Amino acid sequence: MTTPTLPSLHAHLADAARAAAAVARGAQGAPLDSPTPAGEWDLRTLVDHWVLYTGHGLEHRARRTDLPAELVDRDFAAEPDWPQRYAEQLDRAVAAWRDPAAWRGEIDLGGGMAVPVEAVVGMNLAELVLHGWDVAAATGQTIELAAPTAEAVLAAVEQCAEMMRQYDGFAEALPSDDAMPALERALRLSGRDPHWRP
Repeated sequence: MTTPTLPSLHAHLADAARAAAAVARGAQGAPLDSPTPAGEWDLRTLVDHWVLYTGHGLEHRARRTDLPAELVDRDFAAEPDWPQRYAEQLDRAVAAWRDPAAWRGEIDLGGGMAVPVEAVVGMNLAELVLHGWDVAAATGQTIELAAPTAEAVLAAVEQCAEMMRQYDGFAEALPSDDAMPALERALRLSGRDPHWRP
């Protein structure tokens, strides 16, 4: 599969952010102790991770700044208007990636690991959508992506799957075939069961 170009990656990021914001709004009011497809994480833990890393983290990656400690320790899911705040933060994150300077060079992931910027954006795109799917599945929704975005997510998951498994970010891949839709293939490659229900 062809790796998306940098301009198209930004378009896919914007589409994924739109889809994630819609899922967040649909999750408002769901019990925070609800089970999710994300292992032992309940909905509160999943939402807090999702908002922190795909909302705030995505913006800080573009700006090459560290996440403030107060954000790392914040219980986003406890805030009644968290879906709206998350949607607004996603808008800021996508805007930060409109700066051509954000796409230059590498990004330090910590521990001396510097990674090409397009690979980092790909991983963030995958996390945004995969955890968006987790939240959607946990709250009786679906995540709606444009077909090219789903293809870009699959390409990103294909590139990072083995590394993510080494760090326990993905479970073992489930069987898939080329006839399946791109998002389903990405879910299966990440170890997620597309038919999971609460």
